[in-house]
Amino acid sequence: MKNIFKLLALMSLAFSLVTASENNASIDSSIVKIYTVSKATNYLEPWNSSVQRSSGSGSIISGNRILTNAHVIANETFIEVKKYGDTKRYEAEVLFVSHDTDLALLEVKDKDFFKGTTPLSFGTLPKMQDKVTVYGYPMGGHTISVSTGIVSRIEHNRYVHSGKSFLAIQIDAAINPGNSGGPTISNGKIVGVVMQGISFSQNIGYMVPVDIIQHFLKDVEDGKHDGFPKLGIMTDKIENPSLKEYYHLAEEEGGILVVDIVHNSILKEVLQKEDIITSIDGHKIESDGTVEFRPNQYTHFKYFIDVHQYGDKVSLEVLRRGEKLSLNVTLPKTSSKEKSTYSQLEYDKMPTYFMLGGYVFSPITQNLLNSSGNPVLSLRYAATKFPKKEKQELVVLLKVLASSHTRGDYGIGMWYIAKVNGKEFKDFKEFYGLVMNTKEKFVVLEDEDGAKVVINKKEALDAESGLLKRYSIKANKSDDL
Repeated sequence: MKNIFKLLALMSLAFSLVTASENNASIDSSIVKIYTVSKATNYLEPWNSSVQRSSGSGSIISGNRILTNAHVIANETFIEVKKYGDTKRYEAEVLFVSHDTDLALLEVKDKDFFKGTTPLSFGTLPKMQDKVTVYGYPMGGHTISVSTGIVSRIEHNRYVHSGKSFLAIQIDAAINPGNSGGPTISNGKIVGVVMQGISFSQNIGYMVPVDIIQHFLKDVEDGKHDGFPKLGIMTDKIENPSLKEYYHLAEEEGGILVVDIVHNSILKEVLQKEDIITSIDGHKIESDGTVEFRPNQYTHFKYFIDVHQYGDKVSLEVLRRGEKLSLNVTLPKTSSKEKSTYSQLEYDKMPTYFMLGGYVFSPITQNLLNSSGNPVLSLRYAATKFPKKEKQELVVLLKVLASSHTRGDYGIGMWYIAKVNGKEFKDFKEFYGLVMNTKEKFVVLEDEDGAKVVINKKEALDAESGLLKRYSIKANKSDDL
């Protein structure tokens, strides 16, 4: 009898090993290496760009699609993919991209690519200390790499690619360049996508959790990407006892204080400055601005906004001058072009600029600020503010190229322009129109303090072709102008 039990146990173990092997082989066949050729833009010389090559990882999911990171294919000019166990590269294209959450979907022109593969399915948000396995093609070799670890932290964190904050999962599995975009697997299903690590750390990596991925996939079901709802409000914590008393908030109560509301906020019709939002969809907001999304686990209050799509309804509990209010809000569809601050990161496009006789102008973007070593602290601070209805972009005199008529102005760079010939402007295109359409002899640029740069328009235009040739500049303005 004992021998029979031993035999059954051995048979069961053998069956488990075979099943595990088959599952691993199925997962391996769905892991993809991505080769990207991209344009490296130069925001300090916006007419210039170079070509760079990089690689990343991805996974095959339903609908003959490949899931990866946005930063793997950002600014792409050509993409190829290769599946595990194959030496042939196939041309791919971007289907949808969410730069905010660092996610992208690719499609492959030749459907033969998907022969012999099994699309991976999605699991649920893992728990602390759950074991996870990272698949991908990191540096150090050419074949697939598999590493294991555990979930060590779940909370809102900054996504490096966009600078935006969303729920993120910290894991201790080894993550290296090239792992980006690869799936994190638990119980045979995708629970996240690897996105970033921390340099000089001991195995600290982050992945985009499955909840964010599912939101992205549901969002694009209608054929377009709307993104996560942006509230368009500036908030502050209410932890100080005197501050709570001032706003008629009981000591045991929590909430977030509405400090400012952007002009195009989806909440501008229902909220007022100095409102205190105490709960979202019945979930209490703590004094430190967090919410309990799982028993004894807290993260940023935005979590219960991020679970929604545009078009959903949200309920808010608000304290307004000591009076409790229940508000219902529908999150309307909004344009992806709306900005939450003056300085936004740009992707998949060349910088916007134009030149007038050696004077080079550009709108402020986060890309430009990141590229510039010029401190200009007042400008950098202004770039963090909410755009106003009458002011959508900040414009700078980026640099001045040397010529006979620009003498004395060579040293000017990153100089903020508030007015053109005494007129204010809404955005860069309006600024461009004011400069190019003026009938005045001089284009007079003025900053907030009244300091001026004066350009003789005729002399500048006459010198333009020579300057373009001298500095090997293809055009005096970007294609979008």
